[in-house]
Amino acid sequence: MKYDITIVGAGIIGLSIAFQLARRSNLKILVLEKGAAVGEGSTGASSAVCRTRYSIDDMLHLARDGIAAYQDWQTFTGLSNPRAQFHNDGVLWMPGADQGWADTEHARLQAHGIASTVLDDQAFKARFPGLSNCTRSPDLLTGEEHHCQDGGRQLLELDGGYIDPVAAAQDLLEASRKRGVDVLFNAPVADIDYQTGAVKGLTLADGRSIATPMVINAAGPWCRHLFNAAGLASGWDLVPTRIQVLYLDRPKEVTGNIPVTVDMAGGIYFRTQNRGQQLVVSSVLEEDEREAVENPDCYNLQPDDDFRNQKLHILHHRLPALPYRGKIRGYCGLYTVNRDDVHPILGATALPGFWVANGFSGHGFKLAPAIGSMVAQAITGDSLDFDTAVPASLFAIGRQPIAMASRSVLA
Repeated sequence: MKYDITIVGAGIIGLSIAFQLARRSNLKILVLEKGAAVGEGSTGASSAVCRTRYSIDDMLHLARDGIAAYQDWQTFTGLSNPRAQFHNDGVLWMPGADQGWADTEHARLQAHGIASTVLDDQAFKARFPGLSNCTRSPDLLTGEEHHCQDGGRQLLELDGGYIDPVAAAQDLLEASRKRGVDVLFNAPVADIDYQTGAVKGLTLADGRSIATPMVINAAGPWCRHLFNAAGLASGWDLVPTRIQVLYLDRPKEVTGNIPVTVDMAGGIYFRTQNRGQQLVVSSVLEEDEREAVENPDCYNLQPDDDFRNQKLHILHHRLPALPYRGKIRGYCGLYTVNRDDVHPILGATALPGFWVANGFSGHGFKLAPAIGSMVAQAITGDSLDFDTAVPASLFAIGRQPIAMASRSVLA
């Protein structure tokens, strides 16, 4: 088999790159996936929150451009009946007692053309009557109740929301295949041929050989195996990291609109799913993004009791009508955390023909259509609609780490 480009990894990043290449070129493209179907890796466990607010402006622009594709998914994919649908619930940022944060970030978002508003107590209660606007964080040591305090100012991203991650990946798979991309499942890579000083091909675990002058490593938590196969050190501390997520049925007592909510004081985010009938809850704290996983094929898939109890305590504080009943379920997925600056590495490496798209640290899903655009523009030189103007050099493998005040998923 001979291909112009082979992408390793059929998650949302790998498929976005394949689709963006295919929609602007006649290159012969192959995507290899070690799993049996899309969604078995990080993509399937993603909460797929689509928010624009980031600490640095380039990331804000990249998130805006990625989300724009999700908002007009049918046009972007070219599918007449896509599986995924963008849920424009908004993204609510609750900074606790910090009185100035929401207004500062609102002005910043407005300057970049991002629709947002600031809610005082009255506007907040009118818009989200089921949520508490308390500016104090709950006591996680004793669980003791406190007298909630008003007087906060909350930031609402009006165009944010979420989209089903597996459905979106399935749509990209279909759209890519319609444009001539070949996708093979149950096809782990065993080795890469680079003995002549450049990529010449690769070998699958079942012995099949593929001739290709370009390999793009989009293997997520399995990316280090590809670096080793190419005889390269990434130069970055890319760590498969266990991330815990809870979900529960939404009881009838919890009424009103519930946006994607980032409770910065409490350290959680939550959103609805399944047509508003369930709640998904997880952490935004750096301390909950530090559990390294040695083998991405074998790790604990069930949330810890302490994690469950703490996050539920915070959720009850934010949703006061939430009753203490019902089954709490959960699952765990993997981020590939770049511990040097929690931003991805992207583009060509020191080995000619070996490219990388890894280390997304929990940011990858919302950025994926724009990341595909960055890589496709860098390879083909062609631009299309839905493209981002953010250059791929922002995340070049040889760059210096980006200075960050926080190294959590909110960076």
